[in-house]
Amino acid sequence: MLKVTFLVPPVVDGTHPAERSSGCTRVVYPTPNIYELQVAACVETLYETAYVDCINNPQSIDAFLEGERRAPADVYMIWTVNLSVQNDIEITRRLHAVLADSWVLLLGPGASYFHERCHVDERTIVVHGEPEMTVMDLLEKLDNQADWSEIDGISYLRDGHHHRNKMRALMKDLDSLPFPARHFVANVTYRNPKLKCTPYTTMVTSRNCPFQCIYCVPSSLTFAREIEYKEYNHRKPPISYRSPEKVAEEVRALHAEGYRAIGFMDDNFIWNEKRTAAICDVMKETGIVWGCQARANAITEPIAKMLGESGCLYVDLGVESFNSDILAYVHKGITVEQIYSAIALLQKYHVPVKLNLLIGTSPLETKQTIKDTIRKAKKLRVDQLMINIVSPFPGTQFYQLAIENGWIKGGEYIPTDVQRESILNYPHLSSKEMEHLLFVSNLSYFLSPRFVWTQIRRFRSWSDFTHALRTLKVKLFG
Repeated sequence: MLKVTFLVPPVVDGTHPAERSSGCTRVVYPTPNIYELQVAACVETLYETAYVDCINNPQSIDAFLEGERRAPADVYMIWTVNLSVQNDIEITRRLHAVLADSWVLLLGPGASYFHERCHVDERTIVVHGEPEMTVMDLLEKLDNQADWSEIDGISYLRDGHHHRNKMRALMKDLDSLPFPARHFVANVTYRNPKLKCTPYTTMVTSRNCPFQCIYCVPSSLTFAREIEYKEYNHRKPPISYRSPEKVAEEVRALHAEGYRAIGFMDDNFIWNEKRTAAICDVMKETGIVWGCQARANAITEPIAKMLGESGCLYVDLGVESFNSDILAYVHKGITVEQIYSAIALLQKYHVPVKLNLLIGTSPLETKQTIKDTIRKAKKLRVDQLMINIVSPFPGTQFYQLAIENGWIKGGEYIPTDVQRESILNYPHLSSKEMEHLLFVSNLSYFLSPRFVWTQIRRFRSWSDFTHALRTLKVKLFG
């Protein structure tokens, strides 16, 4: 039987570790990578499986390799995002320098896009797009020492040449997947500052989003799926759903295990009133507090009411801007009026609102539009604001526009932390100006008396409060 180890590698270049669930920021507060844990749950049904997290259980690569020399795994898996690509390539080289007979599988969006760079040697295989079935097919071939070179959804290096196989079809039945293998991370205390209680975990009830925002990569799994699917089909992949019954079964299982808080990581959690009601019913039944991400135009009065009655303690609304021209340019598909309506409905039913604002999504952006959006957002007195700078992620329409118009500093995309860095230079708005506006806006908001007071009142323990202070320090100063 194969021995498989999932590795969250240490950072070897001195930078802050990448957050591998959303995939576009450095870690502010630890979040379980539910996508990787989902793959691990599949793998452990057939193979001896380990999960080593060198970030939350700190360990150097040398210490890790020293332990592995005595009993190496046959296969190591690394979930790679754009911000971790170079680090993970170096880790792969070091693994193979010591454990030459082991295989390394690189999954996730970073590997899907930068796949040729990730072909470190002939015992490194890149898994493109949606990973579960591809991984299981690969492991079966490796276990039986059979030819794996024709498996759909992979790329690899052989005889000095890069090979890339055709796309694997997306999964149609998400209910067939086992629940994520959270037991592998049971020794890590995860917290979400918006929920302010533990034990906390994350869940996913659907995959992908049908809307056409030109800049968007909502999660690392979505990004991996979209990179692969768009290349072959020139459009976004279809949405996959789990049934409300299967979602309820997982929520009840988490409640039985003692979890008190869940963050739903769906790109869009709210699709219609019937599905939302079914999930809200089980949240109310278990008493687990929770939060989700949603579009402003999905918030109807019945939905706001059911959220308020079922323990929903935040809704992340991706509004990006309060400028109608900018919203139209980026194909957001919502209006300023719908944003105001959604916020009013959620506040009516006492559901805390987090507004996500994004600086620089359009060449229409100016210092004045940025300041105006932030001023309007603050005036609404929502629970939290999150302000980031847009990045021209490869695979998005915004990337193509940025390349064609010369908006990228240095001419080509390099991975950046959207919480504090920019590689965009518009003719009238530089990357440095956007970074300065972001820092000043965050500082004035997060240190304002109103924000500090409203947040302090909601903490349920001293440890959660002190953790939030550390999180804020990382958010503002790195």
